[in-house]
Amino acid sequence: MSYELALAVTILTLIVVLLPLIIHLSRYLGPKSVECTQQNEVYESGIRTTISDCFERFSVKYYLVAIFFIIFDVEILFMFPWAVTLRETGMLGLIDMFVFMGLLLAGLAYIYKRGVLKWQ
Repeated sequence: MSYELALAVTILTLIVVLLPLIIHLSRYLGPKSVECTQQNEVYESGIRTTISDCFERFSVKYYLVAIFFIIFDVEILFMFPWAVTLRETGMLGLIDMFVFMGLLLAGLAYIYKRGVLKWQ
């Protein structure tokens, strides 16, 4: 067995055996939490009691805006390398990026036309 393989097996064995052991021992060796009513109270910005249920339903609009932000934010991941290598890609790269941006613009127009971004 080679030296690198033996080292890898030893490290993997130590991780598999010692890590759960240390985590398990921390339960017994670590500080204990004292049950205190004051410690378990809800406190946020001076408000001591909650007004409504914590499982309050949110409008789907929030999730849609978040998804659209992610979609249109990921386009930057494609545009930055294109801008860096524009000279190497030439005219074909420029045309490809205009097609890509046109598809994104068409998607944004579709979203706007459907009224998804209206907050009523």
